[in-house]
Amino acid sequence: MALTTRRRALTTIGAALAGAVALPAAQALAGEQKHRPRPLWRAHAHNDYEHPRPLFDALDHRFGSVEADIFLVGDQLLIGHTVDDLDPARTLESLYLDPLAARVKTNHGSVYRGWRRPLQLLIDIKTEGASTYAELDRRLRRHRHLFTTYAHGRVFPGPVTAVISGDRAARTPMETQTVRRAFYDGRLSDLGSSAPASLISLISDNWTLNFTWQGAGAFPETERQKLHGIVSTAHARGQQVRFWATPDVAGPARDALWGELLAAGVDYLNTDDLAGLEAFLDARP
Repeated sequence: MALTTRRRALTTIGAALAGAVALPAAQALAGEQKHRPRPLWRAHAHNDYEHPRPLFDALDHRFGSVEADIFLVGDQLLIGHTVDDLDPARTLESLYLDPLAARVKTNHGSVYRGWRRPLQLLIDIKTEGASTYAELDRRLRRHRHLFTTYAHGRVFPGPVTAVISGDRAARTPMETQTVRRAFYDGRLSDLGSSAPASLISLISDNWTLNFTWQGAGAFPETERQKLHGIVSTAHARGQQVRFWATPDVAGPARDALWGELLAAGVDYLNTDDLAGLEAFLDARP
């Protein structure tokens, strides 16, 4: 066989062998992604820090949103539901920011490996809003590649989207920033206002103050239409919707209400029962 012809034959054989090796590898990766449980993007861990393993329990149950309450104490952002709960070792960094940064690094740029959609980190400010947000903003800027960022009129998605709730005084400094790594949690009173989704990314409100139905019996049609109207208005503006104070005791009433929230397109279902909501969502398409 001529030398040139032999080289061509060897090249062809090498390419075929490479393809034979690459194809199973690609199929294995596709199979791994196909069989990996999908994240439950509509699941929100209310008061997430009260679980035995803050953040990690919610991630193990594949939640798409977690909530952390913060108090500004000196120059520290401590996690807890009340002042009596505070522990200097339980900071926003130690429970959330540092673990999220490490996980995103391990997963090559995402909280859930293979899924690029951001996890929502809802940060509920329990102390005075403006001063607490100023300290929070400094913390978020230390992780500039971790967070979805608003910069000069544009939004650049990141692995985690921080949304600021709680004391309403945080809104004023946020509105003046040309670059920020957080968004604002509005109320129903903000629905349809001039504030864009690039500032108010989420509309949250107390279910019991806006609806009488608690899941037992038929959902009043006027309230169903009201719910669908809220979601439609928010979605038309690029905003998401969440209600807190929904029934959270396992049973038919909670399932019925969660079902109506899903049917209306509500983006986040609020719960303290991680396993219960996981099972509920897994039972649906």
